[in-house]
Amino acid sequence: MELLKEKFLRKLTETDLRIVRDFTNEVDWNNRLIGITGGRGCGKTTLILQYIKQHLADGDKVLYLSLDDIYFASHQLAELVRDFVLDGGQYLFLDEVHRYKNWSTEIKNLYDDYSGLRIVFTGSSMLNLRKSAADLSRRAVVYEMPGLSLREFILFDQGIRFPAFPLQQILSDHLSISRTINQRISPVGVFREYLQTGYYPYFLEGKAAFSRKLASTIDVVLESEIPSIIDLSMASVDKMRLLLAIISEGVPFTPNIQKISEKTGISRNTIIQYLHLLEDARIITLLYEATKGISRMQKPAKIYLHHPNHMVALTTSNTEAGNLRETFFMNQLLRKHRVSLPSSGDFLVDDQFLFEIGGRSKPKAQLKEHPRGYVASDDLEYGSGNRIPLWLFGFLD
Repeated sequence: MELLKEKFLRKLTETDLRIVRDFTNEVDWNNRLIGITGGRGCGKTTLILQYIKQHLADGDKVLYLSLDDIYFASHQLAELVRDFVLDGGQYLFLDEVHRYKNWSTEIKNLYDDYSGLRIVFTGSSMLNLRKSAADLSRRAVVYEMPGLSLREFILFDQGIRFPAFPLQQILSDHLSISRTINQRISPVGVFREYLQTGYYPYFLEGKAAFSRKLASTIDVVLESEIPSIIDLSMASVDKMRLLLAIISEGVPFTPNIQKISEKTGISRNTIIQYLHLLEDARIITLLYEATKGISRMQKPAKIYLHHPNHMVALTTSNTEAGNLRETFFMNQLLRKHRVSLPSSGDFLVDDQFLFEIGGRSKPKAQLKEHPRGYVASDDLEYGSGNRIPLWLFGFLD
């Protein structure tokens, strides 16, 4: 245990507190069992180390463990935690839990056996939670940590902090908000940079290599993380990679499951399963028609990559401006809102707001009959009426 504590304290010493994401305030840290999920690279490890450094001064009562450490190849988590609790330990932080076999059962047992122990665990996306829901659903409070919004990218990249705004305020007061932001930065140029390299905090390590790192991260998810949670052969992983390649070159992709099945040799049900695995891994996003009662076996109406950065990393020919715009809008709105495909227009938000996405001259014809219709337009510093700058949706709370 001493070596693991030493690694923890070294990480803690190196943890920077100059920028702490607002997401930390969304977590109720008083819960006894907390799960934090999120796409690989979004900053979960930094988040929990920052929380420890800010709020838990007594190092003897706190232990951070990364379960991908080689120590756990030959040691049991339960034995280590028993010794920790006997020594007065009260706060246990478990990182990369999906790397540890039967992690959900062990965490459930730790929760039940040690009533004075608070546990926080992290795992990539929702993949691990789906499989372990039966063990932890009545015990854990789970939060999903997204990648950086445009507003957060500006904070990390330029050190300029802006407030976040609820959707209703952006819709009703966008001109005033835009004026405040334009007084301090040129948002259109920053927005273009964000679309290329702004979603994951590791852009701070170097923007030139960002897309290559993101592509490598996706490879790790496909080849290691998904097979470690769902029993997949390498042949199945190759088929999933083929499916992702087909989607990437056609996004926004309107799926014809029968044609995809014929082209790839993958059965219909398996294609649907793969689509949900890729969505749970936060590589793609599935958009459904604006109807009630969506089933996980229902065919999506459209498929997007999860964020414009994914488009840049995965595609060679489909980073056209219109595709980037729609992908950005979907990504930012889905953090706290429902988004579906309407019968006319591009997106229906919360079953009441209709949006068209386009350039500064995008026509409003499809919105004439809708009382809450808006155009989110690119290349605008300021909007007018129901035409709102697209970049402003990167400042949603």
